[in-house]
Amino acid sequence: MCIFCKIIKGEIPSKKIYEDDDVLAILDISQETRGHTLVLPKRHFDNILEVDAEYLSAIMPKVQMVAKLVTSKLHAEGFNLVVNTGEVAGQTVMHLHFHIIPRYVQETIKADTSEEGLEKVRQEIIA
Repeated sequence: MCIFCKIIKGEIPSKKIYEDDDVLAILDISQETRGHTLVLPKRHFDNILEVDAEYLSAIMPKVQMVAKLVTSKLHAEGFNLVVNTGEVAGQTVMHLHFHIIPRYVQETIKADTSEEGLEKVRQEIIA
């Protein structure tokens, strides 16, 4: 079982910001920017090329909703939506996932990735 499947099952702790029957959204522990979020489909697919179109069309509105939530709560001016497919493209966990990377006019290179820093950002988003 992959690490994201274990997170989805609650076997590994995460900083959850949204969950429903289809997806789990968590803060990325690497935090490229403040609020960097991963949206994990609950069904396991190695990458976007393997997911069936019906399921993909069901989860994409949820990715959009999480992106709106993160950018509005953290006052981001924009965001990058990234899906890495394959190791050569930078995919390190072979479970389809979407990176929502908020962008700010006055952006810092790295956000606070301490337990306290992640929890503070999580509380801002879910409030």
